[in-house]
Amino acid sequence: MRLALAADHAGLELKRHLAGFLASLGHAVEDLGTHGSDSVDYPDFAAAACRKVLAGEADRAVLVCGSGVGMSMAANRHRGIRAVLCTDLYLARYSRLHNDANVLCLPGRLMGAGLAEEVVRVWLDTAFEGGRHRRRVEKLDGL
Repeated sequence: MRLALAADHAGLELKRHLAGFLASLGHAVEDLGTHGSDSVDYPDFAAAACRKVLAGEADRAVLVCGSGVGMSMAANRHRGIRAVLCTDLYLARYSRLHNDANVLCLPGRLMGAGLAEEVVRVWLDTAFEGGRHRRRVEKLDGL
């Protein structure tokens, strides 16, 4: 899978860890930054990743900021993006199964690397169920 990966300064360390983890799973990872610890604005990095997904240059994106909230808010401003903040395996699974989430947002200051790996793995491995959920996703994309 082709994945766009981005973070602000608060998500930098978890992003770096996930870049290696995702590559070890065989995914093609494009790291869109940030690459340093200087304070940056999360909407810029969310937008870069969302553009990749919307252009078909990435299948999905993973975004990390301090709480995950800012990245999810910024990403969901883009029509066709269904970003979700996931902090556990249930949310990861059902955000894909029922909502066809195409952007995963994680809280770099609140989640350890081990749990982040599990959440990412479940999110990537879960297919969209379709069926009655497709109509709802189409309504989301039409808003």
